[in-house]
Amino acid sequence: MANRIPFAPEEWYHCFNRSIDKRSVFSNAREYMRFVQLLYICNSAKQIHRSDLYNQSTEQILQLQRGKPLVAIGAFCLMPNHFHLLLKERDDGGISTFMQKIGIAYAMYFNIKNKRTGNIFMRPFRSRHVSEDSYFQYVVNYIHCNPAELYEHGWKQGTVQNIALLEKKLLAYPYSSFGAHQDKKHAYRNILDAEVFAVANPFPVRKMLSEAAEYYEEVHVKMLS
Repeated sequence: MANRIPFAPEEWYHCFNRSIDKRSVFSNAREYMRFVQLLYICNSAKQIHRSDLYNQSTEQILQLQRGKPLVAIGAFCLMPNHFHLLLKERDDGGISTFMQKIGIAYAMYFNIKNKRTGNIFMRPFRSRHVSEDSYFQYVVNYIHCNPAELYEHGWKQGTVQNIALLEKKLLAYPYSSFGAHQDKKHAYRNILDAEVFAVANPFPVRKMLSEAAEYYEEVHVKMLS
């Protein structure tokens, strides 16, 4: 089913997409970090080309002056064949423009690297309006709990063998914003909108997992089935 919902300015949306044929599009640290960098440099009306920043580290790139952002980013997570973003429309067309820019930029990088052509992500991307403030934390929790799938396959059914170890792994996972929500000095804070830290309040991981699983059952399965 095509995603055609209108995006209203100053409203939050859970935006997500997966690769065509569910192939792995993030298979190593370099590919993941390329997308993380694009989350920052594509979030601007300015045209900033990653190829012009060849010798700069991720930390340096996340310090660049980029002008007014197209969207506010509240949370993100990258997985081997899909990604999740929590976005707020700042101006009309901001989300669509941002998603188009980041999709094209990463596809160009991936295709050159792998000597292929064509799209790598499904079109159009999917999204869901975060219509109530009380639902906001559920979405943040779901996004940040996605990597639990890599360590505890039964988490969506409430089965976790070692909750303390899982918490450490989620915090250490380098391709999500969970660490930045916990640590004020985290480099990824520059990707995120400062507003989100006033409204997102991480719970103990066990409660996060419970609410994330509830969101998955209520919304995500229906939209991706």
